[in-house]
Amino acid sequence: MKDIINTSKAPLAIGPYVQGVNLGEMVITSGQLPINPETNTMPENVDAQTLQSLNNALEILKSAGLTAKNIVKTTVFVKDLNDFPVVNEKYGEFFESHEAPFPARSCVEVARLPMDAKVEIEVIANR
Repeated sequence: MKDIINTSKAPLAIGPYVQGVNLGEMVITSGQLPINPETNTMPENVDAQTLQSLNNALEILKSAGLTAKNIVKTTVFVKDLNDFPVVNEKYGEFFESHEAPFPARSCVEVARLPMDAKVEIEVIANR
C-alpha cells in the first residue's frame, strides 16, 4: 500500500509527481529543491541551498512521523562538483545537529537542475 505525502511545510511539487510516498516501513521523498516553502524563494549560495533542501526533505519525513534519524540513504545532485566541499560540510552539520547517524549517500554532478538550483537532495527513510 502506498500513501502519498503532502505537506505545506515543504515546496509543492512543480510537476507530475508528489513530495513523497509512504510505503509503511519506508518513506521516499522526491528530490527537494532548496525552495523556502513560506516565501517561495531560493537562497543564492550553495550552503544555504543545501540546508534548505535537507530541511524540506525532513519536513516531508516529519509529516509521516519520522525524523532525520530514520534517513538511511540520500542522493545529492550538485550543479558544480567544485561546490562539494561546502555541500559536504553543511550536510554533515545537518545530521550532527539532529544527532542522526550519517546515511549511505550518492553524490552526482548534473548539467542543470530545475529552477537553476545549485543542489537538490532526495532521501529514503526507514521506520
